[in-house]
Amino acid sequence: MKKDNSFEEDIVKEVISDFKNRQQERKQFESKWQLNINFFMGNQYCAINGNNDVVDFEKQFFWQEREVFNHIAPIIELRLSKLTKVRPTMTVVPFSDSTNDVNCAKVSKNILKATSYKLNLSMLISKATSWSEICGTSFYKVLWNPMVGNVVGVNENNQNIKEGEIQIDVVSPFEIYPDSASYNGVEDVKSIMHVKAYDVDEIKNIWGVDVKGEDIDVYSLDMVNNMGGLGYIGHSSKASKKIKHNSALVIEKYECPTVKYPFGRLIIVAGNKLVHIGELPYLNATNLERGFPFIRQCSIVNPGCFWGTSVIERCIPIQRSFNAIKNRKHEFLNRLSMGVLAVEDGSVDTDNLEEEGMAPGKVLIYRQGSNLPRLLSSSQVPADFGYEEDRLQNEFLTVSGVSDLLRSSNISANLSGTALQLLIEQDEARLISSAEQIREAVKEISKQILRLYKQFINYKKTSKIISENGKVEMFYWNQSDINSDDVVFETENELNESLAQKRSMIFDIYNSGLLNDEKGGISNSTRYKLLEQLGFGIWENSQDIKALQLKRANKENLQLLSDNNINNPKEIDDHQLHINEHTCFMLGDDYEKASNKNKNLEEKILNHIRLHKQFLSLSNTNNKEE
Repeated sequence: MKKDNSFEEDIVKEVISDFKNRQQERKQFESKWQLNINFFMGNQYCAINGNNDVVDFEKQFFWQEREVFNHIAPIIELRLSKLTKVRPTMTVVPFSDSTNDVNCAKVSKNILKATSYKLNLSMLISKATSWSEICGTSFYKVLWNPMVGNVVGVNENNQNIKEGEIQIDVVSPFEIYPDSASYNGVEDVKSIMHVKAYDVDEIKNIWGVDVKGEDIDVYSLDMVNNMGGLGYIGHSSKASKKIKHNSALVIEKYECPTVKYPFGRLIIVAGNKLVHIGELPYLNATNLERGFPFIRQCSIVNPGCFWGTSVIERCIPIQRSFNAIKNRKHEFLNRLSMGVLAVEDGSVDTDNLEEEGMAPGKVLIYRQGSNLPRLLSSSQVPADFGYEEDRLQNEFLTVSGVSDLLRSSNISANLSGTALQLLIEQDEARLISSAEQIREAVKEISKQILRLYKQFINYKKTSKIISENGKVEMFYWNQSDINSDDVVFETENELNESLAQKRSMIFDIYNSGLLNDEKGGISNSTRYKLLEQLGFGIWENSQDIKALQLKRANKENLQLLSDNNINNPKEIDDHQLHINEHTCFMLGDDYEKASNKNKNLEEKILNHIRLHKQFLSLSNTNNKEE
């Protein structure tokens, strides 16, 4: 027992020591993130000192103008609003061209669609993008939560056993500690830590361990009064450390597989106690190997560095210069409006003059024989102030790469629609690299979702999606329906093509007749898809009968493979379409493999096709008689 306690104590000391070293190494990046948040929130009279701490600096004179003219916040808000269009649709490439693999790929695609809807993935992407745009980097943590979902049984302690479900958390960069900042991504690091402050009661509920509560420093928002001007005080929010009481740090250390630990290691330390040590829990890497549950998303990638860069870092020098030029301009205006009074020593009551100033109607008493107090002459505001202010505003646009064309005074009313479109495309070109980072992160999330379901789902599961006709559709699936995690993008980068461009292209294709059928019209299914792509949704409530017929025929094919049975044709069937689908099924690899094992399959499906032909022949005869 002593040996075990000694082993746990050594592990805890090793993890805590490793965490402190990583904390010290990451401090310079952490200071940049804190400075970025301050400038975004409006606290722009702060800087990083020699100890990598963010410190505020006060006014040098009581009359000094210290207002903030925040251009960074609108730039980030504009970038975020444009990046909200980046919501890629994922599809799954079949493992092979067999009918079964194609159907499994369709099921996997529906699983991704249903999971994205259930977890509100769009909101999680927006939250992560906010972190990445401000700090340069954000993370997704894809987990399996066994404590949620429907109840599937009861254990020996009479506690409910739930089916479990995917959980995706957005993690700020302040909580992530890689073993080195020199790696290019999560997949390259040897170990990574997720460190977060938990309330001791929450630790007890999650891990069942009693931990002594302490005061922990956490980042939060605070008010600062280091702004304002002559006669007033300004306020703004700032990022600062606050005390979280009755809490403890929980350190999750993930180690990649090595020769000594072929399945990797996960060590969890809460406070000063070891609450878990074991192999990596998830088969979420390529080829279903064990890997880390973290996915990185950057705003701007830094080659050879784990941490990305934010546009705010590039805008901070410009913002400081802009604040300075505006405040010096206002100080000059203060001197012009209030004046600077010159008085001879001893000629007037200077205390009264300093307190009340030169108010209108004031009776100024001065000593007989002395010079009359006078206002010093001031020149007009130099034009250089205005030139520098305009230059800095243009520099904001150049450095950030985004601008609001609708508010730009440089846009001529005589520009053609094509020229305006080219300007819009050029304006959004700088965002494509950030948009690709979001798309790659969603792609990796989709892969990990399928891999976790493959690992943990061993029963029939029900999911629901919104079908093409706008209705809720339920479908059943299990572990065997996921045989491929080769996820690809179904849509191109949304920033490359605006909604107006997309609609114009659709109308051009429609007018060219490429969507017409053999009778010169368009089918209902094509009409549904056109309306959906134009952004109008589904206007018609009736379902496409051809799509339903195909769906029924495919169900019959799958039923033959799974249950060795197939239902008889019905009068409402489109018999020619069913004959074609069943014939294609018999020519596929899945049927050939199944028929080699079960000789009765061929006779069953041939009899089924013959019945369809009888219905079709009878229908043709009746039509001729009519």
